[in-house]
Amino acid sequence: MICTKEELHAFLCSRRSIRRFLSDPVSSEILTRVLTSANCAPSAHNRQPWRAALVRSFEGKARLADAMGADLRRDLQADGVDPEDISTQVERSRCRIVEAPVVIVLSLDMSEMDKFPDEKRSRAEHMMGIQSVALFGGTLLLAAHAEGLGAVWICAPLFAPQAVSRALELPEGWEPQGMLLLGFPAFVPEPKSRKEIEEFTISR
Repeated sequence: MICTKEELHAFLCSRRSIRRFLSDPVSSEILTRVLTSANCAPSAHNRQPWRAALVRSFEGKARLADAMGADLRRDLQADGVDPEDISTQVERSRCRIVEAPVVIVLSLDMSEMDKFPDEKRSRAEHMMGIQSVALFGGTLLLAAHAEGLGAVWICAPLFAPQAVSRALELPEGWEPQGMLLLGFPAFVPEPKSRKEIEEFTISR
């Protein structure tokens, strides 16, 4: 092992969700190492159904932010949210995306997963694919942390999958699941409180 188990546990517990980044670029070499490690995540049937769109140009990030912002604005208007609050939320979302050095949109591709004739097993297989993408994303967060990067997982693409697909011209069959904002942290927040083990476990 390259570190003791105590050091590894301390490393795992030190990861934070980072939303503010330095303007320093993330090199292709670092991204390759991060993605290589994330690709070792477990997946259903070892099919590795995750797909990733790496958005690094300002134009690409702005196009994505504007498309998602339009969907967010429509949803908030339908909810009857105050127009000023809507503009604030949309602008905050846009700034987070365009100011991140790297945006990674994670998608699910079911083309290599098992096919079933009934709805019950088809739903379960789809959920297995979603879980696999989430495992990839979680591993990617830790791999980024190992490189001294900060990142945050954002679920917003689930609320605007078509807008995301159009903005990034995703291949047919890619289902947007989440979005990681990635870069060198400008601010690392203090750890938040965590539930005690007894609050989320049972013994039988």
